[in-house]
Amino acid sequence: MIKILDRIFKYIGIGAVLLGLIVLAVLVLDVVRDGFPRLTWDFFTSYPSSKPEQAGILSAWVGTLWIMLTTAALTIPLGIGAAIYLEEYAPKNRWTDFIEINIANLAGVPSVVYGILGLGLFVRALHMDRSVLAGSCTLALLVLPIVILSTREALRAVPSSIREAAYAVGATRWQAISGQVLPAAFGNILTGIILAMSRAIGETAPLVTLGALTYIPFLPTPPVSVSPSFPYVNFSLKGLLDPFTVLPIQIFNWVSRPQKGFLICAAAGIIVLLIITLCLNGAAIYLRHKHQKNW
Repeated sequence: MIKILDRIFKYIGIGAVLLGLIVLAVLVLDVVRDGFPRLTWDFFTSYPSSKPEQAGILSAWVGTLWIMLTTAALTIPLGIGAAIYLEEYAPKNRWTDFIEINIANLAGVPSVVYGILGLGLFVRALHMDRSVLAGSCTLALLVLPIVILSTREALRAVPSSIREAAYAVGATRWQAISGQVLPAAFGNILTGIILAMSRAIGETAPLVTLGALTYIPFLPTPPVSVSPSFPYVNFSLKGLLDPFTVLPIQIFNWVSRPQKGFLICAAAGIIVLLIITLCLNGAAIYLRHKHQKNW
């Protein structure tokens, strides 16, 4: 009887997996069939338009690049630093237990709540307006708990014998962490960071709540520009305060339009977003396996 139940459960599990894969494959194939012919050079180099045949994703993918780079610059040092402190330095008491519980809870908070927080804190209280910096700070808060938790797990997976060997030859705690523990945990840390960024790149609710624009016929100010006079290159962070849009918001805008041409544009945008996400996840898997082989 037990063997029969075990076999039934096995077949139910296989059926559930196959059903999910089939539905996913049908959806992806339908999107690729509709959107692939729209993936032309003009689609990537044109601004959004009221005419579907002329609409493009230039401002959306450039805004996505701005948001992701700024989010990574805010999240990576804060997340890794907080994880190192909590795992290697912080004493085990009620205060650290309280912090750990809250970090774990924040990782499961719905993303729209972070959008409301970003609207109240960054847009209104800190007067950042609906800028790249405000959107990046909001997404940084969203993925920061994920980076902290994944980094702590990576540090915890490093054998304690590595630390003890470093202490035995006279290394300080920071020398042991920076020279031995972090290199050993680097692959898993990087995997957690990339997966967190891949989640942030597809988030729409926080940015919609924040008030990101759905139509922008211009690009944020570039960080580097050419000057006719010395030093011939100018660096500027003015683009962080410019309005922005991102691929998920542009796709949402097109899907809400009644014309069929905009649905084709939305399908093409979904393909681009899927490719970016799959590349990020593929990079995470590759780096993890490569680093595991080295260790």
